[in-house]
Amino acid sequence: MNKYIVNRVINEAKYIIDTGETVRDMALIFDVSKSTVHKDLRDRLLEIDIDMYKKVSKILSYHTDIRHIRGGESTKRKFLEKNAN
Repeated sequence: MNKYIVNRVINEAKYIIDTGETVRDMALIFDVSKSTVHKDLRDRLLEIDIDMYKKVSKILSYHTDIRHIRGGESTKRKFLEKNAN
């Protein structure tokens, strides 16, 4: 694996462990696509550092578990903003 990719994967993993950010937010921060971040953290990290992978996997699973709640909150905000005008 390319050294640049390994460094990016490690930096993404450290960042998500420290901040708990979503894949979407991380894609903006690291200037890559959501698919790239997801592949980095789900596939490539497993080959690089298994302990870090386990920590990241818990965070990603948590995000998956609560995404329906976040989506509902976002829809509610958009609806309230639309009707306020």
